[in-house]
Amino acid sequence: MRQLLAWTLAAAAVLAAAPAAQPVGRGACPRLTTAWYGDNRAHLQRVIDARGTCAGRPGRPRPVAVFDWDNTVVKNDVTDATLAWALRHDRLLRPARWKDTSAWLTAAADRALTRGCGSGPAGAPLPTSRNARCTDEILALRERGTTMSGAPAFAETFDHRRTVPQYAWVPQLFTGRTPADLASYAAAARREALAAPVGATRRVGTHTLPAYVRYYDQQRDLIRTLRRAGFDVYIVSAGSEPITEVWSRGVGVDAAHTIAIRSVLDRHGRITPWTEGCGGVAATRGAVIPYIDGKRCWINQDIYGVRGPAAWQRQPWPRRPALAGGDADTDATFVADATAVHLVINRNKPELMCRAYDDADGHWLVNPMFLQPLPRRSAPYPCATTAYTAPDGTRGPVRREDGSVVPDQRDTVY
Repeated sequence: MRQLLAWTLAAAAVLAAAPAAQPVGRGACPRLTTAWYGDNRAHLQRVIDARGTCAGRPGRPRPVAVFDWDNTVVKNDVTDATLAWALRHDRLLRPARWKDTSAWLTAAADRALTRGCGSGPAGAPLPTSRNARCTDEILALRERGTTMSGAPAFAETFDHRRTVPQYAWVPQLFTGRTPADLASYAAAARREALAAPVGATRRVGTHTLPAYVRYYDQQRDLIRTLRRAGFDVYIVSAGSEPITEVWSRGVGVDAAHTIAIRSVLDRHGRITPWTEGCGGVAATRGAVIPYIDGKRCWINQDIYGVRGPAAWQRQPWPRRPALAGGDADTDATFVADATAVHLVINRNKPELMCRAYDDADGHWLVNPMFLQPLPRRSAPYPCATTAYTAPDGTRGPVRREDGSVVPDQRDTVY
């Protein structure tokens, strides 16, 4: 059962609530004010004018907009920022066995973590601020899915469109802490990241990590305008939910509208290695999270009330978001489900960019990253051959709804 009250109180304790957005009067839709690439702002404004409750059609349901969080609404990853802060301040607790932290952890990873982090009583803080070897192994598993020596850290026995073990592993690392603890770490990391200059880095262990995070002005303006126009705006992220909630409040999105990885709590209210399920799947040790098809499942389940296996399927038009925005292949499924606009921030992720540039329904918008945009990809995206990741992890062609193969696409918005 979701611990909304505890997490909401924790977030409220560290951030002031944003003022509630009020729809403007009938026929007077609010206007976007920030600069976008090309005619993207005009396209978004037309959607707001046509689909918002401000359009003056009483009685119709409130339209829904859904955004990924990391590198879509903000620059950089807030879960990584929180993990880095926790490692620098010895906030992780030693597990009884490292194998307990993930259902897929390999023997090689278990040995590397055991050697790197040493021995000590279970439940005691890991001295990661002083033990670079331990910190490095944890960051290598999170970043690359390998040990520092390059050995695979997670067995490939999972559905690659429903989870990725190193994403699920971050909340599992906070086993024994409470959601309020995790929210407080996120708030401290947030203060540091917003104060650091754009482009700043930090040494954690021997890793060099981004030290800053920024809210994108364009996305903050878009979310504010959508809410004033009568849209219900949600965040759906493959990060940890208490962390994402702390940050989403900064754009006026509350805990009830923030969907991310939800840890199952023990009877004392502490985080466990188990995560809540979706679409008829019970709680697991991370087998189902808001990741690729999992994002669709949680949107269908939490926003539209679709229960059981049906939540994994694309829903009829009235049960789909009007607008969906993302930046990576992890967002490809739910962004494609939108009925009015598929907003893509170009980070050169193959499946998402194949679908965006193919523009099968004429509603795809591509925008370069708002800060430090990537250069143009030199080679075409391999849409017709390897851009799609199947549930078993094999690569194949990206297909449209009718089954036809998307041809290779060139990168034109950068």
